[in-house]
Amino acid sequence: MITAEELASIDLFDEVTDAERAAWAAVAEERWYEPGDEVIREGMRFVLLLEGRLDGIREREDGTSEVEGQQVAPTWMGAISVLTEQPPPMWFRAVERTRIGTVGPEDFRRLVFEQRPVFLRIMRQFRPVISRVEGNEMRREKLASLGTMAAGLAHELNNPASAAKRSADQLAESLNAVTSALRTFVEAGVEREDAQKFVELQDRAVTSYAACTIEDKNPLAVADREDRLLELLEDQGVREAWKYAEPLARAGVDEDWLEQLVAAAGAATEAAVRWVAASLTARSLADELRESTDRMSGLVSAMKTYAYMDQGDLVEVDVHEGLEATLTILAHKLKHTSIEVVRAYGDHLPTVCVYGSELNQVWTNLLDNAISALGESGTITISTRAWNSDGVEVVIEDDGPGIPEELQRQVFDPFFTTKAVGEGTGLGLDTARRIVVDRHQGTMDLESRPGRTAFTVHLPRAPRRVEG
Repeated sequence: MITAEELASIDLFDEVTDAERAAWAAVAEERWYEPGDEVIREGMRFVLLLEGRLDGIREREDGTSEVEGQQVAPTWMGAISVLTEQPPPMWFRAVERTRIGTVGPEDFRRLVFEQRPVFLRIMRQFRPVISRVEGNEMRREKLASLGTMAAGLAHELNNPASAAKRSADQLAESLNAVTSALRTFVEAGVEREDAQKFVELQDRAVTSYAACTIEDKNPLAVADREDRLLELLEDQGVREAWKYAEPLARAGVDEDWLEQLVAAAGAATEAAVRWVAASLTARSLADELRESTDRMSGLVSAMKTYAYMDQGDLVEVDVHEGLEATLTILAHKLKHTSIEVVRAYGDHLPTVCVYGSELNQVWTNLLDNAISALGESGTITISTRAWNSDGVEVVIEDDGPGIPEELQRQVFDPFFTTKAVGEGTGLGLDTARRIVVDRHQGTMDLESRPGRTAFTVHLPRAPRRVEG
């Protein structure tokens, strides 16, 4: 049985009378827990820790859990969760034999509002506790965003890096083939006039390769040319003719070109074919290397733009650059879906002075939420236009299921989330709103119905400076 006398050891009741403490004792339900027991994991209840110790356990997004802090008797907990009617950010586990008293939400609120000293003590504790919890969650949110960004960048870099390595290896083989063919020419005693003809035919093949149109590169057209060239090469006794027919076909050369090469090369036909094919392959591989390195360079550039590396806090930006950098960072989430991104960018948008990396957190949260809302298919539309003479408006909308009307007023509240447990901290939109409204003196609004959810961000030309 819980008594009013033992409640006097808890600081929450320092300034109340014995009769008021007795009111708490009368509604408190006594419970005992053994080491390792879960304590009030589900539901919202105010807890009076009378004896023992509790570990605070927080669930992580990856499904694991971690200990975050410890409560030692005599103390109290759960007031913020009950007053705000939000699930507690963590649950507790007994470290040793522990005795608690639980007070239901209705009794708790009634007694808090009846007893002003208790109310004031909770309010004094409310701000530092919520600030500390919120700070921890915001750090987790940033780390989660950083992890997502790093994973996305690694995923996007892997493909061009692998392609570049493969092309480099094959390029070395092609260069060896060129050297081997030249040695064969020397050994075969190819005359200067014939060698000149080889060079001319190689130049024609290279020029043809560079001039190939999309129709010329059509797989069916290439396959047809390859079959015809393969037959001619085999008729000339060229070994492993299939190796050379493919690069020659991709270059767009025809039977007439090949017949001229055979006429000039004679006994060195195989070496001549190998030399031209290796030259074409090397050029093709060089193009692939250029594409791969351009892609990697573009990703690094997007990363620098996203993070605004080597720049001060306030930077003058074109919002389109930040949106494109964010889309690049999130590309891995879109790659295996049918989600379409439509850009309805306005012309001649003014630049704005912003905290660049922070603003890109806004785009990341809004776009990531839109992707999550759509799942495997749908459309995300990003619209921009000038606003208020020298500011900008950005609208990010999706054609997903929408947010229920009764929840729309809560989406910007700290810790509120519509995602499943463990999939979000509930600070993404709160953080985004703070960045837009508090840091940039802009606005962020939501409109949602089935088939359309739109977040509208207004950014002024520059945030106001506070003079010291």
